[in-house]
This record gives sequence, structure tokens and C-alpha cells, in this order.
Amino acid sequence: GRGFAFRRKQKIERQYRKLLRKGKRVHSQQDNQFTDTYPEHLKHLYLAEEEMLKKLCRTPDDSTLSEGKLNETVNTCTFSSRSAVSHAKFKNKTSNQKAKEEYEKIKAERARKKEEAEKRKQQREEAQRLYKQKKMEAYKILSKKTKKGQPNLNLQVEFLLQKIQQNT
Repeated sequence: GRGFAFRRKQKIERQYRKLLRKGKRVHSQQDNQFTDTYPEHLKHLYLAEEEMLKKLCRTPDDSTLSEGKLNETVNTCTFSSRSAVSHAKFKNKTSNQKAKEEYEKIKAERARKKEEAEKRKQQREEAQRLYKQKKMEAYKILSKKTKKGQPNLNLQVEFLLQKIQQNT
């Protein structure tokens, strides 16, 4: 009965009684701690802030509330009004909304790049078509033959003349 467990139990009881004695002393000091004492030079600012908070949180049945309940409502209103203001200013997006926006940006960028690539492809195809058409016309003119099968030098010289005139 007087072993380790008994000594431990007695030690815990002593500590508990000691805390109770200290609690009685501190309790009398704590009563004075929660009274509203403001420095004289800042008192008007604190009082004005209290009035503003009361106006913000005023409900139709405020006149019937006791002073204690009024302080509680003011305290709760300070947190709710601050959170409402901060929430209104900073509407943080959820991760899902951020991901959707990022997806939309990427999708728009891909669509834009695809359109640009399509335009470049069409321009390249048009240029190739015009090049082939000119080449074919030049080939037809240069490959014409006379009745005897000789190359038609008149057409070739005219073609060269046109080419020189276009370059100058």
C-alpha cells in the first residue's frame, strides 16, 4: 500500500491542492484585469470604436439587452464584421476554380496557336500553288516546238524579255 503508486498519488494530490490555493489568489486579481481601463490620451478613440461597432451590430431588440449581453454581441459583431469585410475584399478562389481558370487559359492558348498554324499552312499552300502555276506556264512556253520539231526561239526570247521587264 505504500509503494510507488501510493507516493505518486499523494504527489498529484499535493500539486492539485497547491494549484487550488494559487487559483484563489489569482482569481481575485483576474476580476480587476477584465475591466475596461483605457489610457486617457487614447480613451476617445476606443470609445468611438465601440460606438461604431454598436451601430454596425445594432438589431431591433438591442434596447432590451442588458449591458453584459450587449458586450457579447459587440464582441461577436467585431469578428463577423471583420470577416465579412475581409471576405468581401478578398474572395479567394478554391483550388477547383483556379484549376478551371488555368485550364481555360491553356485551352485558349492552344486554340490561338492552332489558328495561327492553320493560317501559315494556308499561306504556304497558296504560295506553292502560285509557284507551280508560274512554273507550268514557263514550261509550256519554253517547251513549244515548231512544225518541224525545233524549239520555238521566238517564244523563248519573248519570255526572257517579259522576265527582264518584271525584274526592273
